Parts: sequence; C-alpha cells; structure tokens
Amino acid sequence: MSDIRGDIVSVADRTRPVAAGGAVIAAHFLGDTAVFVLGEEAVVLAAPERNPQHVTIHGGAILEATADGKRLISCGDDGKVVETLSDGTTRTAGSDAKRRWIDHVAIAPDGTVAWSAGKTAYVAATEPRELELPSTVGGLAFMTKGFRLAIAHYNGVTLWFPNAPQAKPELLEWKGSHLAVTVSPDCRFLITAMQEPMLHGWRLPERQNMRMSGYAARVTSFGWTAGGRFLATSGANQLILWPFQSREGPMGKQPTMLAPSEHRVVAVGCHPREDVIAVGYQDGMILLVRLADGAEILAKRPAEDPTDAQVTALAWSANGRYLGFGTEAGQAGIIDLA
Repeated sequence: MSDIRGDIVSVADRTRPVAAGGAVIAAHFLGDTAVFVLGEEAVVLAAPERNPQHVTIHGGAILEATADGKRLISCGDDGKVVETLSDGTTRTAGSDAKRRWIDHVAIAPDGTVAWSAGKTAYVAATEPRELELPSTVGGLAFMTKGFRLAIAHYNGVTLWFPNAPQAKPELLEWKGSHLAVTVSPDCRFLITAMQEPMLHGWRLPERQNMRMSGYAARVTSFGWTAGGRFLATSGANQLILWPFQSREGPMGKQPTMLAPSEHRVVAVGCHPREDVIAVGYQDGMILLVRLADGAEILAKRPAEDPTDAQVTALAWSANGRYLGFGTEAGQAGIIDLA
C-alpha cells in the first residue's frame, strides 16, 4: 500500500513529464538542461521549452555518471569515459586499454576527471597517472581542498595525490567492503557506504574512526546539505540526517529523522542553497522536506502499482529552481519550483 499524503501542499502539478525510454540510473543538470542517464547506452537531454533529445553515448550499459554543471562524465561496460555537453555534443574523455568495464568516475574542482577499472584508478592530470589498489575500486571522490582523490575499496579508503608521485598514498583502514565515498565540503570528514546497512567514516585531522549504523538496508544514496551541516542518507523508512556542525561530527549524537513512510527511502537530493531535501521512496513518491521544522511538500505522488516504481535519481539545478527525477520504470520529469 502506498503512502497517502493528501492533506499536504503539492507541487506535483508543476511537473513537466519527460519520456525517458528506459530505466533512469542518474540525473544531473547542465545549466537549466536536465540530463537523465539511462541504464543502457543513452542519455535524455531536456532543456526548457525544447523537446527532449535522446543521445547515444555508450555502446552498452552505463555504469555511473557525474557532472559539474557544465558537462556530464559517464562510464560504461564498453570501456569508455564519455563527456556530454548540454547541446548533445559528446567526446571520449578516456578509455581502458584492456577494454575492461569502467565502473566509477569523479570530477575534481578544477575539472580534472578520474575513473577506475578493476583495481586501477586513473587521473587525467597534468600527466596521466594511475594507481593500483589492493582490491576492486568501490567509489571515487575528489576533495575540494588540494588535488587529492579518495578511493574506496575493500578494507578501507586510499587517499592519493596524483600530481605528487613521490608522496606515498595514505590508507584509512576499516575491515569490510566500502562501496561509495563522499567527503564533507570542508574536508574534515570522509564517509563511506558499506556493503552492510551502515556508514563508516573518519575525522580526517585526527584519522579517528566513526560508525553510523541502525539502517534497515544498505545506504545507496547520500548527500551533503547546504554548507555541509548534515549528511542526508537513504536506507530507512524515513530520511536520516547525521549532524556534522561540530568538531566531533555525529559521534555521540543521534541523527535527525524526518518524513517517515511505509516505504523505504531510496534516493536523496539536497537543495544547493537551502536546507531542503528531495526524498524519493520505493513506491515512487517524492517529498520536499524542510530541515528546520520537518515540513513536507508533495513533489510526486506514489505510483498506483509500486512494482519497479522506485525513485532512482534526484537532481537540483544549481539555482535551485528545477528538480529533476527518474524512476526504475523509466518515468522522468522536471518540477519547476519558481
């Protein structure tokens, strides 16, 4: 049974539907153009007042995509890293000589691209660099200060300065499989999503471990709220927000829990400027939740048939006006909040 929230304010009627034509695995904005990344071969570019444009960018499955507001960087099982612009222009930004699957991509603040294939991480820096890891790479994230790449893998995270080959990479150890990594905007905290239903983290100045548990399922989506005050996460039947305002971060503190539901939260998207979070659920519902008081606005109604309806992608435009969403069933749309 889907949640019914008929008594709250709704902006669902402001949605511009977009025919994705396939399961949506990610969404991003390039300016005001929404980019819906499909699981196979293509992206859909949806600019205001223009018909959506399907662009084939890979020769198979698309495994991950990221964006910096100007270009989309994607990777796939065709062994390629592809750059896509808002006008549909594409170019190959990298490739694997062994034609292995390229699993993960990241973009540095200066625009440098990193990717991984198997146990190897690559950075297209001043000179191309590569680093062999002890196991398959689980995720990549550049730090916002200094040219440093965090690489998640089995039993921990490796911190690497690609432009300083004389500097030995530093290992942050913690047993288990680390499948995604994120760094707080102030670079004081590094957090990974584990194979188990929990997060692990480090306070980087002291290299102190942090454990965040209590989830019903594995965390598959997380993001920092405006200013990095909270880390918003999926993995429970409500939005979980860990506090990071203090020097100790969430240690010894309880998370804030908002927007409870019968169905599990599977996607989160933090507003770029305000303390508002888009929350996507397994049944296809999307809520906009205000941190200050937990107030909710309905952005997308639950699906009548929750099978394959779960929200798989949420993205805000840089100015916070547009919210893009996509689902496992191939439903996509753009909500104009102006």
